[in-house]
Amino acid sequence: MLKVQEIREIIKLIDQSSIDEFVYETEGSKIKMKKHAQEVAVQQQPIQVVQAVPAQAQAAPAVQATAPAPAPQAPAKPAETPVENSQEGLHKIVSPMVGTFYQSPSPDADAYVKPGSKVTPDSIVCIVEAMKLFNEIEAEVSGEIVEILVKDGQLVEYGQPLFLVKAAGER
Repeated sequence: MLKVQEIREIIKLIDQSSIDEFVYETEGSKIKMKKHAQEVAVQQQPIQVVQAVPAQAQAAPAVQATAPAPAPQAPAKPAETPVENSQEGLHKIVSPMVGTFYQSPSPDADAYVKPGSKVTPDSIVCIVEAMKLFNEIEAEVSGEIVEILVKDGQLVEYGQPLFLVKAAGER
């Protein structure tokens, strides 16, 4: 499994090259990147073996296991560059990878942040688990958490907004 930093390096290399599509498979995981215009989209997902499936949902998982994963609708920017929501003047902290969102370091611990919490660029705001690796996600901006956009234990996509932050100095 590639580390987040290695994936980021691949993104930079693909972005600077003339390659339009890149696929990498190893040890049960698959990374697929496609360029759309001047941006790079990354999609990472584990290869799953479909086992016993309830009768009502039997057709859909079989198609998902054999068909290639659909490309993202619009490539999102990774968490290193918070996206400013011009409509509300809020920054979005987005997921840098596909995985499971966790608000706290363990089930019995308090959440890293709650609405109203103050954060700095190096504040850990959550964990995104991808293939048994727990990746701490930093705020990358100073300010106050306004809203948590996903639920604890929810699956998140690359580039999906996780938090809205009112940046320090804004009203």
